[in-house]
Amino acid sequence: MNDLEAMARLINALRPWLAHLVVIGGWAHHLLRYHPDARAPAHEPLHTRDADVAFSSSAPLKGDISEALQSADFQEELRGEHTPPVTRYWLGDADQGFYVEFLAPLTGDGLRRDGQADATIAKAGVTAQKLRHVDLLLIDPWCLLLDKAIGFPIAEPANVLVANPVSFIGQRLLIHHQRDPMKRAQDVLYIHDTLELFGHRLDALRTEWRDRMQPRLAAKTATDIDRSREVQFGAVTDVIREAARIPQDRTLRSERMRATCEYGLERIFDND
Repeated sequence: MNDLEAMARLINALRPWLAHLVVIGGWAHHLLRYHPDARAPAHEPLHTRDADVAFSSSAPLKGDISEALQSADFQEELRGEHTPPVTRYWLGDADQGFYVEFLAPLTGDGLRRDGQADATIAKAGVTAQKLRHVDLLLIDPWCLLLDKAIGFPIAEPANVLVANPVSFIGQRLLIHHQRDPMKRAQDVLYIHDTLELFGHRLDALRTEWRDRMQPRLAAKTATDIDRSREVQFGAVTDVIREAARIPQDRTLRSERMRATCEYGLERIFDND
C-alpha cells in the first residue's frame, strides 16, 4: 500500500467526522496539490509517513474515532506520560508504516487548574496533543473534494478540510525556532513548494491573510510571522542550503529558493 492509498483509507475511516477535522502538517501540503487553483508541479511532493489531523477543543465530535480507525486496520499506540496519553494509529509496520496523530490548540499558560500540564485533550475515543499555533491552522480551512476523477485513490468522493496555504506557511514560520535543523530545512522546502503551487494567486493569498486570518489572530502573532519571514529569508543560510539539497527529482538553487520565498512571503504577509 502506497502513501496515497493509506491516506485514502484514513479519510474513509474518518468520514463521519470530516466536517470537524482539519488535515495539517505535511499532508496538508500534499493534498493542496488537488486544489483547483493549484499549479500542478512536475516534481513529487516531499514524502512524509505521518498524517496530522487537528480539531478544535470545542469541536462537537461524537462516537468513537478510535474504534473506526481500528476497524480500518490501524493499530493504536499510547505515547507519552501525560494524562490522558497521546494516541497514535499505525497502518503497517511501526518502523516503515503510515500513521496518524491528532492535535489541538494549546491556549493560555499551558496549565490546568490543578497545576498539571494542559498537554492533551480526549474526544470521541482519541487523545490529541495540545500545541501552540495549531489554532492558526484551524482558521478558514479549505474544503477539497477528493475523488478518483482527480487521481485520488478513494472509493467514494470525500470532502476534506485542509489547512489553507497561508495558515500552513504562517505556522511553519512561527515554529521555525523550535525545530531541529533537519525539520527546519524541510519546512523551508514546504514553504517554497507551497508558494510555487499558488504563486500565480499571491494576491488571493494576501486577501486570505488580511481579510480572514489576521483579524482573528493576536497582533503579536501577526507581527511574529512578519518578522520571522524577514529573518529566515533575508539571506542564504545553512538551513536554506540544506533545503535545496533535499529533493532527489529536481535541482534547486539556494539563492533562487531564498528569493522565491522572500518575494512570495512579502506579497502575502507584509504589513505596509
